Amino acid sequence: MDAEAQESFRQFVAGRSTALLKTAVLLAGGDRHAAEDLLQNALVKAAGRWQRIDEPEAYVRRILYRQQISRWRLKWRRREVMVAEPPESGAGHSPDASGAAELRLVLRTALSRLTARQRTVLVLRYFEDLPEADVARLLGCSVGTVRSTTHRSLARLRELAPELAALAPRQPRPSRDFSPVEVRP
Repeated sequence: MDAEAQESFRQFVAGRSTALLKTAVLLAGGDRHAAEDLLQNALVKAAGRWQRIDEPEAYVRRILYRQQISRWRLKWRRREVMVAEPPESGAGHSPDASGAAELRLVLRTALSRLTARQRTVLVLRYFEDLPEADVARLLGCSVGTVRSTTHRSLARLRELAPELAALAPRQPRPSRDFSPVEVRP
């Protein structure tokens, strides 16, 4: 890699690594160390092809997704017990901020209890805001599989963390009040 490409890669890493790490943390079920490993491996792979990459962020994200898929397909899995980290303390935090931090911890814990496949589908659909067809293409499955996995994953998430239901936007129910319609001959 020449000096210009190295500088371009350094700028990309400096500018986008925080956003990419957030995605990696979600894919890894809240395990920051595993997420850092996932991102580091993706960046190493991207560095080797840097001069031939047209869309660097999309390319690195695709590597993240595929590595996570490979991890869940492994026959053996390491089982680790996840523990929630206490929210960061600091002056000037309002009670609302502590409630939001608590909800983030609840969400992180609930996500970590989902299977890797369920977690990945939810991250791609709701955090990355990808359409079902794109998720299916990335995961190598059908759109129906994405839909059913999303449905089951959300149901399991609601079961694991019912307190998150307060965050869901309330949809107004359609009115059942039908006014009489005048029929003219």
